[in-house]
Amino acid sequence: MKDGAPTISTDGTGLRVAVVAASWHDQVMDGLLDGARRGLADAGVTHVDVVRVPGTFELPVACATLAERYDALVALGVVIRGGTPHFDYVCQAATVGITDVSVRTSTPIGFGVLTCDDEAQALDRAGLPGSAEDKGHEAASAAVATVVALRGVATT
Repeated sequence: MKDGAPTISTDGTGLRVAVVAASWHDQVMDGLLDGARRGLADAGVTHVDVVRVPGTFELPVACATLAERYDALVALGVVIRGGTPHFDYVCQAATVGITDVSVRTSTPIGFGVLTCDDEAQALDRAGLPGSAEDKGHEAASAAVATVVALRGVATT
């Protein structure tokens, strides 16, 4: 666990969650997806659908399509810096797009998009054996905790 990161433990029993995952970088994405599944299972979420899209750029449109059908979403992707501005455009489009969907639909979306300088950084955050962090688990836990927190406010 990274210094300062919260430990999130929430009961998400009965929630419907979709995990939207990009397809680039198989090893990293497999780790993120496994971590998200573990995080949802840890929270007691049993209704989980997984939707795979080609890349991180496609995450916002998939989230927009699914947002009103689920209590929460988890967006997973990875963008690794290269020698062109492509990294900046994809990272910004994914971040702004996912944020827009969440705010516009009032659907919590766990943000599990890795934006890394190199593959080693991505692998270290993917929740694989030997990884320092498990960003898939963190994103799923955050999505569930946000639903629960907002429901608590709505009922008081």
